[in-house]
Amino acid sequence: MISIEDRLKNIETRNERVSLDKAWETSWTRRLLLMGFTYLAIGIYLWTIHISHPWLNSIVPAVGFMISTLTMPWFKRWWMSRRSGRS
Repeated sequence: MISIEDRLKNIETRNERVSLDKAWETSWTRRLLLMGFTYLAIGIYLWTIHISHPWLNSIVPAVGFMISTLTMPWFKRWWMSRRSGRS
């Protein structure tokens, strides 16, 4: 049988992990990395299929992705308020 102290320690450890995970999900580091990876992936793809100015054309989707990550929290709050009945 697990002691109450061990159970409490496990809960606190899990809460810390969840808190760090949430901080990562909303961090600018994550957003900038994803924007950079999006830019690189699209740039390489456009370069491979011989589109003119692939690196310049890759900026639009990368910026679009960044805008979507900045607006998602607002839409999430709106959606949650509608689901909970507090329009």
